[in-house]
Amino acid sequence: MTSSAAAVLDALGRRGWTLGVAESLTGGSVSAALVEVPGASAVLWGGVVAYATPIKHSLLGVDAELLERHGPVHPTVALQMAEGVRRAVSIDGVAADVGISTTGIAGPASPDGQPVGTVHVGVVTPEASRTAAFLFDGDRAQIRSATVDAVLRTLRDVLGE
Repeated sequence: MTSSAAAVLDALGRRGWTLGVAESLTGGSVSAALVEVPGASAVLWGGVVAYATPIKHSLLGVDAELLERHGPVHPTVALQMAEGVRRAVSIDGVAADVGISTTGIAGPASPDGQPVGTVHVGVVTPEASRTAAFLFDGDRAQIRSATVDAVLRTLRDVLGE
């Protein structure tokens, strides 16, 4: 993961872009992977662990009706989390350039009937917005680890790296 995190940070740094991270099922693992890289502070402004559904609305600005209608594991929720974290980590009123997010079901059970391993990631940059959906196999730890890889890989793809 460190090589993926380093590649993402390098690509963002070359563009002069800053990053905010919004995490649900990964619980801070994406941010941890990024801060393992020396010099991450030049790009990473901060992260929000929005594990509880209401926090996705109150802190990240995810539409309450969307959450009510579809629950927290939905591609539009991931996109709104990625957009919202840019503002949540703003400095002196300036939002981060890029936001990434993770939301999904790591198990062992599913609270809403979607399969365990269902994951959505969101990426918002000044040039593009994208979500990606995944269905990972494995136990809770494997699903969470695969999600960290997936969000970093999705960001690299959006950046054309």
